[in-house]
Amino acid sequence: MCALILIAEDNADQAELLRRYLESDHHTVVLAADGRQAIDSARRHRPDLLVLDLMLPEVDGLDVCRVLRAESNTLVLMLTARSTEDDMLLGLALGADDYMTKPFSPRELVARVRTLLRRGQQAPAQPDPLLRAGSLVIDPVRHEVSVAGRQIECTPGEFRLLQTLASDLDRVFTREQLLESMHGFDRYITGRTIDAHVKNLRRKIEVDSRRPKRLLTVYGFGYKLTAGGSDAP
Repeated sequence: MCALILIAEDNADQAELLRRYLESDHHTVVLAADGRQAIDSARRHRPDLLVLDLMLPEVDGLDVCRVLRAESNTLVLMLTARSTEDDMLLGLALGADDYMTKPFSPRELVARVRTLLRRGQQAPAQPDPLLRAGSLVIDPVRHEVSVAGRQIECTPGEFRLLQTLASDLDRVFTREQLLESMHGFDRYITGRTIDAHVKNLRRKIEVDSRRPKRLLTVYGFGYKLTAGGSDAP
């Protein structure tokens, strides 16, 4: 398994030794001599794994880890002469994937790198948080709705109703089920409130609100959301 590895180590001899061992294991290696270089190199090269010394000049390893973990999922193997449990726990809490104390065997470090890279490959893909119904997209995190890339303004109640319907496309939700999902969004919500939200949503997401293709009424039962419909008049 070949990977791009960034070594952030201010001891030039130690960095060169690690570079040779990792390159002999068929990895590409980039070196950084201080914390600021480490951050810049990580942003420029986007390494698969960062070997990060804790005691770096300019910006220490903990701050490097904190900055990069907020920006990427790069694997981090932290190195330090500190051996207390508190230091180890702090490094792991900041997002380090593994931790080695100095002195250590370069061969053991290479083995740890292999393990981390395998683990990174096996990590399950994160589920898409977006809810989709054709070109209608609901983002539950940002509380945004768009149709064919066009932003749609929704009230909190409208958004919650649309989110519920989009969570299970083509399922018919009764008014009672929709009322339950709206609990806490509308203080005096009734079945008529649901109908009003549906009417308003159709004006916003349908080409012709009088002939809806997405948000459909199932007479005698309730409402459902489908992926059908065109965005052209």
